[in-house]
Amino acid sequence: MSDVIIMGAGLGGMSAAYEIKDALGGGHRVRVVGEGGQFSFTPSNPWVGIGWRKPGEVQIDAGPALTRHDIDFFDSPASAVNPAANLVRLQDGRELHYDYLVITTGPRLAFDEIPGFGPEDGYTQSVCTTPHATRAWAAYEAFLKAPGPVVVGAAQGASCFGPAYEFAFLLDTDLRRRKLRDKVPMTFVTPEPYIGHMGLGGVGDSKGLLEKQLRERHIKWVTNARVDKVEPSQMLVSEHDAHGQPVQQHALPFAYAMLIPAFTGVAAVLGVVGLVNPRGFVLIDKYQRNPTFPNIYAAGVCVAIPPVEVTPVPTGAPKTGFMIESMVTALVTNIKSAIESKPATAEATWNAVCLADMGDSGAAFVAIPQIPPRNVTWAREGKWVHVAKVAFEKYFMHKIRVGKTEPIYEKYVMKALGIERLKPTENPRSPLP
Repeated sequence: MSDVIIMGAGLGGMSAAYEIKDALGGGHRVRVVGEGGQFSFTPSNPWVGIGWRKPGEVQIDAGPALTRHDIDFFDSPASAVNPAANLVRLQDGRELHYDYLVITTGPRLAFDEIPGFGPEDGYTQSVCTTPHATRAWAAYEAFLKAPGPVVVGAAQGASCFGPAYEFAFLLDTDLRRRKLRDKVPMTFVTPEPYIGHMGLGGVGDSKGLLEKQLRERHIKWVTNARVDKVEPSQMLVSEHDAHGQPVQQHALPFAYAMLIPAFTGVAAVLGVVGLVNPRGFVLIDKYQRNPTFPNIYAAGVCVAIPPVEVTPVPTGAPKTGFMIESMVTALVTNIKSAIESKPATAEATWNAVCLADMGDSGAAFVAIPQIPPRNVTWAREGKWVHVAKVAFEKYFMHKIRVGKTEPIYEKYVMKALGIERLKPTENPRSPLP
């Protein structure tokens, strides 16, 4: 019998747990280490942040859902990983031994890298977690009583730009519906070298599409931006030139601000030599497997992916939910092969697909593969994107609730977008078959 431990109960962790249990059967033990006891559908957090969803509508109790499938759940985050001893230590003091470890923790949110930044000890809101989004909604409710300037965007080093654009457009839509938009000057701040870069070097005409949306919605922007400091009602932002040199500092007043932070790896793996890079992201090969400790696999935002290109102000490469599903499917196949003493063969299709809701419309971005040169790259907009994202939310919540193991990305989403998919075992950098 093999013992598989999964760190993290988010998009990747819950999917991995169900798929691994299904692939290995009852003769092997699968255990999930989580925090807070609940699975949250992260892509819906922008809706929670403006009150369009309640937290309970995008969360599911992880323990009961997993237990129904004979998967043990530990409601205590990992405090340390000892790969040499095949050991995970929990914050509550328990120690768990494993034969195979799957790391799907997501990131640590690096608010501490900027003075005054973040919802805990600073003055800005976040939609990176459902508790943060819930707090963002409470702050927004207070803001609506005394509206004023708004700043939305992402900080230097961020890699998740879709939710930043999405939240800006959702705020605009919500404020217009409330007849308050005329009282709210809006500014979008981003380290991207241009609007629509997305950490991907652009996707189709993402630059033109998003600039058009910002102009039509009267949202100003600052690119190549580094947030230097956040004060109670003012954000100090340095704008840089193409060489990374500061050329202008903006003092942006705000009554409400939401910025996506940079990410690092979580504390449990930070500094483990051979396992993670200096920022704490898990090092993996093309089989989602750590090169130094081959019985450790990883998927999702916690994995180390180099930036698509060097930018004047640091940006990271995004890891979308669609990409995470593909990573999970590959690692499940390879763990099963390892248990059966077979070589690893499955590779994830590192394709980037982002659905950004705008409230009354939406934008979809597709990059196949994520790293150029690409076989497919386009950006499109329309009301259908809003419908597609709602459908994605409903289906994924159903999948987690009932324990379905079928990845919806490969079968449904790519087909709905009219895009021929690459199989997980194919090289994502090779031509389409």
